[in-house]
Amino acid sequence: MVAMTSDAVRQAGVTAAFILCVVGSAIGSGAFGGTPIDQAAGGALSADATLLAPAGPAFGIWSVIYAGLGAYTVYQWFPSQRASHRQRRLGWWVAASMLLNAAWILSVQAGLLAVSVLIILALLAVLSAAFVIYTSRAPVTAADGVVTDGTLGLYLGWVCVAVCANITAALVAAGFAGFGVPPELWAAAILAVVAVVGVFLALRGNGRLAVAAAIAWGLAWITVGRANGAPESTTTAVTAGLAAAAIALATVAVRLRRRSHPGA
Repeated sequence: MVAMTSDAVRQAGVTAAFILCVVGSAIGSGAFGGTPIDQAAGGALSADATLLAPAGPAFGIWSVIYAGLGAYTVYQWFPSQRASHRQRRLGWWVAASMLLNAAWILSVQAGLLAVSVLIILALLAVLSAAFVIYTSRAPVTAADGVVTDGTLGLYLGWVCVAVCANITAALVAAGFAGFGVPPELWAAAILAVVAVVGVFLALRGNGRLAVAAAIAWGLAWITVGRANGAPESTTTAVTAGLAAAAIALATVAVRLRRRSHPGA
């Protein structure tokens, strides 16, 4: 009885967090009189604010992520999932990620860029913890793989790119001069770190496609933004493209290895 009550509380908590996440997203899009994220905080997070800002169409991935989170919220109410060991371990982490998402939007709306950095780092940590959980055991069904692993993988992958863009925007807005190092070198170094993280996640997650796809998506749109829009930077565009390619190739290589060595 106690376990059943605990499961019901978890399911309700995830649902409440999703509702708050959707409301926060609506505010961030400019609904309810809010300022769109790309215009909030003096435009610090706009597509042309920094070298690491993805071009505008990149943010369309949020529609897919929110749809996936909605599907996950419904899926975790299925009778088969109520007492699922996997959902018991994941549920509160997913709820926390959605609450942090809403908090991040509100912090940007309030112009608190430094606070937004702390929140998105916490979001990255929460999604990383969830990643460890859902990659430790294969999903039981295809639906679980798509709804749970797929959604959370896209979420984590996109946040890996968003963290870099957010921190860069906050530093630029604060007047950080880079200790005399040219901005393009800073951008290249950060993109190299993203590439290393992406390859690590490919190895740790046994070639999970969703994570790699989201990171590569974000990096590809940084390439587009720096090649075709202000501020233009061929160096940044090429580095972002190479980072995306490295992550994609590593993910494919891991998956091919798993197919040729099933017991590995």
